[in-house]
Amino acid sequence: MLPPGAPGEPTEIAFVSDRPAVAAVRGEPLYETAFVWNPMTLRGSVPGVAGPVKGIPVTLAVVLALVVAGGGVGLTAAVLAPGPVTPAGPVTLTDDLGRTVSVPSDPGRVVVLGPSVVDLLYRLGLRSHVVGVDCYAASEGGLADDYSPDQVALWNLTASMCVQVQPEFVTAQLVNLTPALVLATTIVAVAEVEEITGEIGVPLVFLQPSDLAGIVRDVSDVGAIFNEPTRAAALNVRLASELDNASEATAGASHLPTVLLTYSFDAGGYWTFGPGTFGASLLQVTGAVSISANATSAYPELTAAQVLGSQPDWIVCGTGFGLTVGSFASGEDWSAFSAVEHGNVSGIDSNWLTEPDPTMILDGIPALLAVFHPPAS
Repeated sequence: MLPPGAPGEPTEIAFVSDRPAVAAVRGEPLYETAFVWNPMTLRGSVPGVAGPVKGIPVTLAVVLALVVAGGGVGLTAAVLAPGPVTPAGPVTLTDDLGRTVSVPSDPGRVVVLGPSVVDLLYRLGLRSHVVGVDCYAASEGGLADDYSPDQVALWNLTASMCVQVQPEFVTAQLVNLTPALVLATTIVAVAEVEEITGEIGVPLVFLQPSDLAGIVRDVSDVGAIFNEPTRAAALNVRLASELDNASEATAGASHLPTVLLTYSFDAGGYWTFGPGTFGASLLQVTGAVSISANATSAYPELTAAQVLGSQPDWIVCGTGFGLTVGSFASGEDWSAFSAVEHGNVSGIDSNWLTEPDPTMILDGIPALLAVFHPPAS
């Protein structure tokens, strides 16, 4: 999904994007003054645990979340759940917005509103259940405005599956697809939820995790809905293993590189990730220090002067939706950044930074580890 602040910015992303309230001057590192380094937490993701989970290794917290949620998944295939057992009736669960929803077991026709949810279903072998996906109006890009070309090809998405969500939600397109269930991200507004669930009578489940452990929990929930606990358990083992790999790769690091993780730029500066975002969490998990780790907003824009004041060791650029690493070279003071001078600039798929799905962990984390902590040659 195209991040906020980028050209062609999707309006459905409910992000507040503004510049940090604390200004920095040249020579004054943001990560040492205006911002305070804040270690990774899995806040709110482990049922029964209130507030930040401090001092718990990421992998342990993920496994704990699974066990408490009923997944019972360890780190080896030997403890995978037995084969699926068809539920006697509807499945009742609490979605990521805290709503209690009763859904039909193993629904045959599902409309998915959000690329991150399509990714999850695809990895669980459930793509055949998907009959509709979110799109923009054809005049504003259609599928291409929310899905990358790779996603469209991999998931075999077509214009006939479109449910227009922008600039206005076209409910009739959803109705015509006759879904038994809608799985959605917060691309859907409250009024649209009420229409789908109340007037049309189709249950809707929000899959919008707030942290990495929430991705794992959503895998378990979707496995329960579609009567695929074994597949869900196997995928969660892979996710936990990748998080464990990250922990091992960064455990003995003598230096944590400072990083500007930017997904877009304009005349005002470089758009980046503040606290509480997946971009910030991914840097923390992969043993790097974001220069905007404790900004006053989730998606701040740093001026060139602020970046120069921090002079990060690395610049990682979000790519896709028309942006390449080379695109950023036209940004203000780009050539003056020490990371650029030393060739420490790398690109990463923007989808891996903004879409909370299994691919964020399976592909995004290894890609960042390869940049910050490459294996010894």
